[in-house]
Amino acid sequence: MSVSVKRMSPAHLALKPLTLFYDGACPLCQAEIVYLASRNHEGLLYFVDINGPEYDPQSVGVSCEQALARMYGQLEGQAAIHGVPVFAEAYRRANLPLLAWLFSRPLLRPIWNLSYRFFAKYRHTISGLIGPFFLRLAKRVSHSKSTPL
Repeated sequence: MSVSVKRMSPAHLALKPLTLFYDGACPLCQAEIVYLASRNHEGLLYFVDINGPEYDPQSVGVSCEQALARMYGQLEGQAAIHGVPVFAEAYRRANLPLLAWLFSRPLLRPIWNLSYRFFAKYRHTISGLIGPFFLRLAKRVSHSKSTPL
């Protein structure tokens, strides 16, 4: 009998798991989740659709309305976090160091915040236009070998 042991990279040893709360009715949001799930080799990312029965606003401390207006995540054993830091933490756990670095830069944070607020407000329109393409692309990429960005 053989036992396989999953080895975590040294950079991932100190990272706590992160749960991402996403809008499952948004194809572009789904594409991001499919892509991140394909990169979740260390098992540090969990995904909860805020429109699904598994989302419990009271245990998270974030209403569905709040979660639709802003990106929320929750590090294991901690309070929910929101905004751009959620993306930086997700990309770090998905072993996407360039994206993690870009989303963690204080000078860029106002641009990311403004961009995400715009996207959140119009996500269904934007997603209706380009979401299906990116969802197909994410699914295709998730089935092939991924390289870090």
